[in-house]
Amino acid sequence: MSGSKALPRILAIHAHPDDLELQCAGTLALLKKRGCPIVMATMTPGDCGSAELGPDEIAAVRREEARRAAEMLGAEYFCLEFRDLSICVDNDSRRRVTEIIRKTRPDVVITAPPVDYMSDHEMTSRLVRDACFNASCPNYVTQQWDPAPATEKIPHLYYVDPIEGVDWYGQPVPPDFILDISETFELKLEMLACHESQRAWLRKQHGLDEYLDGCRRWSRKRGAEIGVEYGEAFRQHRGHPYPGDNLLQQVLTSG
Repeated sequence: MSGSKALPRILAIHAHPDDLELQCAGTLALLKKRGCPIVMATMTPGDCGSAELGPDEIAAVRREEARRAAEMLGAEYFCLEFRDLSICVDNDSRRRVTEIIRKTRPDVVITAPPVDYMSDHEMTSRLVRDACFNASCPNYVTQQWDPAPATEKIPHLYYVDPIEGVDWYGQPVPPDFILDISETFELKLEMLACHESQRAWLRKQHGLDEYLDGCRRWSRKRGAEIGVEYGEAFRQHRGHPYPGDNLLQQVLTSG
């Protein structure tokens, strides 16, 4: 960005600890290198993500994993303290998510895709979309403790890839654009590796033991689509009255 224009503030918010690392940590690292202030947030602490530990115990572990991953990036971390498999779209949830928009006051919001393989992701996407709109309405009261004032504008809103880049029917969800994350990919993997408890959970619950390798394969696939080693894909919410210019891409491609 040239001149005296301030760098945009970034809020990346997804459902569970490790979702952001899987889907957009490379981009967040690029933004941080540009000097953008970054907040990483999860809706839940991942309280259902263990076959051995109870919900309070695994939540404590996973909050710390998320905090350490964000620390590697130099980002703040917040958990909104919803619960796994229980995120729903209702007025209380809208107020809670609107409050985090008002407190962090982002110019750019990156969140879950509208269609994905599980409800927590889809409900997060809808709640964040609503919150971006609601946050700038002064008469919308969040009813939260020590509420922040309304924002001055609706932020730019972006959705990450759905898992494996497909919808409910296994059909590809084409992105609007793909960013080259080759220079920050190793940091992305290091951040993802902070989530050791999730790797153990996937081995137990889904029979998967390719946490980091799977991330590498998908990032390589997206990168190949634009002729680079590793990439991350996004869609932008351009419907009325959200901003339509691609601020995210502009920040990362400006001289």
